[in-house]
Amino acid sequence: MQTAADAGDAASLLAAVPAGRRVALVDPRFVGHVHALRLGLTDPRFPAAAVPGALTAQPEARGALLRALRRTTAAVGAGAPVVDPDADPAPEDRTVPGRIAVALEAEGIAVQRPALGSLVAAVPTDPEQQAAAEAGLASVDDETVRLRSAVKAHDGFFTTYGISPYSRYIARWCARRGLTPNQVTTASLITALVAAGAAATGTRSGYVAAGILLLVSFVLDCTDGQLARYSLQYSTMGAWLDATFDRAKEYAYYAGLAIGAVRGGSDDVWALALGAMVLQACRHVVDFSFNEANHDAVANTSPTAALSDKLDSVGWTVWARRMIVLPIGERWAMIAVLTALTTPRIVFYALLVGCSLAACYTTAGRLLRSLTRRAHRTDRAARALADLADSGPLARAVAAVAPGLPGTFTAPATALLGALVMIGAALFLPYGSWLTVAAAAVYALLSGLAVARPLKGALDWLVPPFFRAGEYVTILVLAVRSDVPHAVPAAFGLVSAVAYHHYDTVYRIRGGTGAPPQWLVRTIGGHEGRTALVAVLAAVLTHASGFTTALTALAVAVALVVLVESIRFWVSSSAPAVHDEGELA
Repeated sequence: MQTAADAGDAASLLAAVPAGRRVALVDPRFVGHVHALRLGLTDPRFPAAAVPGALTAQPEARGALLRALRRTTAAVGAGAPVVDPDADPAPEDRTVPGRIAVALEAEGIAVQRPALGSLVAAVPTDPEQQAAAEAGLASVDDETVRLRSAVKAHDGFFTTYGISPYSRYIARWCARRGLTPNQVTTASLITALVAAGAAATGTRSGYVAAGILLLVSFVLDCTDGQLARYSLQYSTMGAWLDATFDRAKEYAYYAGLAIGAVRGGSDDVWALALGAMVLQACRHVVDFSFNEANHDAVANTSPTAALSDKLDSVGWTVWARRMIVLPIGERWAMIAVLTALTTPRIVFYALLVGCSLAACYTTAGRLLRSLTRRAHRTDRAARALADLADSGPLARAVAAVAPGLPGTFTAPATALLGALVMIGAALFLPYGSWLTVAAAAVYALLSGLAVARPLKGALDWLVPPFFRAGEYVTILVLAVRSDVPHAVPAAFGLVSAVAYHHYDTVYRIRGGTGAPPQWLVRTIGGHEGRTALVAVLAAVLTHASGFTTALTALAVAVALVVLVESIRFWVSSSAPAVHDEGELA
């Protein structure tokens, strides 16, 4: 920390700091809570941030900061700490840091201004303001505010009342001992894997231990995000770990339950486990697609949305609606309790029923909003939906030569028809029939027609979910109907690898860096290419053990390619410095 005699001296001192370091400019008269400064000056996610009387700049904003400071010095004099209020572009903050923040925004640098709530951050200019600031400082305990703000504002009922009241203190304990969110996230993953191993024993004691460990894993899962918010430790690696480990934990636990059912009572529930995974993944892609389609929609109004806002004003309806969608807290609590008290089959039945009802509720609401709102979707939204569609070489070749089908709802209708043709063929044609391969060709053709035009229609956000259902359900049905030992577990591995790719695509788009590179999508075939390949394998290796081997090899190949590229991206400098808040579902 260095003290500048005036604005010109501040410019000289900042210019002498090594280029790769973050810098801050704080008015010496600043009065406020330490946590207010922490929020304004230490969050790594933004190139520049400010609170009244203080400004920080990351290396990428350092040049603009120095230019603005020098311009301000030349305009008002080296020794002037404030500017004339009548000429002040930011009258709410007349300090040098406040003026510089406005100048940065004029250069196109986004300046984050965190909401401080009851925290004090001020630069008093007279005794009355000084007294008011000091009174506010004394009346608010910033540690209490810090603990409270570590908890997500919007969370599920079980998480809010069953976990967060004590997990925030675990987060503070971790922070005071120098633990990082990534370490807690890793501990949560390890605990969940141990829980899956306990479930795989197939014994009652193993199931009880699995249920307890799954709840412990969820507590740690809540703690890592609270620790990140409490200590403002956001990182690219944290974004990747937090975004993907929840799915890895849940799917590993499903596999553990399926193994335990076979070992403990010769009950093969692999098809149920894969069905639960498919249903959950399809639920998520509905949420992702709808949100991306409406992320920056123009004239985004809807009577349904207005009704939802009105219901949110009634306290009990908020919690009822959050519980209906079976968010991760409620879902994991249900899985843990049922694991300890019942059998894996009952766990999966409850999951399938609960997630199906939740999917119907959320999808119906999104359909109503889409049909009743008058929104104009942007090119960015259309690009995001196209990336989420995961079209491979076959569909892209069709889209390149085929004219786009006219009509408002033709894209989702075509995608739905293709998915129904593919799933219907897998279900009702004789297993191993080459007609199923022909159906896969029709699926690829219809998939290309569905994405031949930009996805800007009211219901075009349904295109990616229809493709996910077409691919995942086809793999599930063909594996179940193959009557080949271990084919369904191999299909479970394949869908897990592909689902990871799809989740990775979502989190890249959310981070503002775009979808995975096209070479990756081409290498793993796109949704229609993988679906066609599985159909061909079923026809060539009808009722043969080689089908299991082929599915396993395909799962390993997809997983390796996707994981290597994903790890490369998330540890690279181009990855977004965010800590994902996760989804309620």
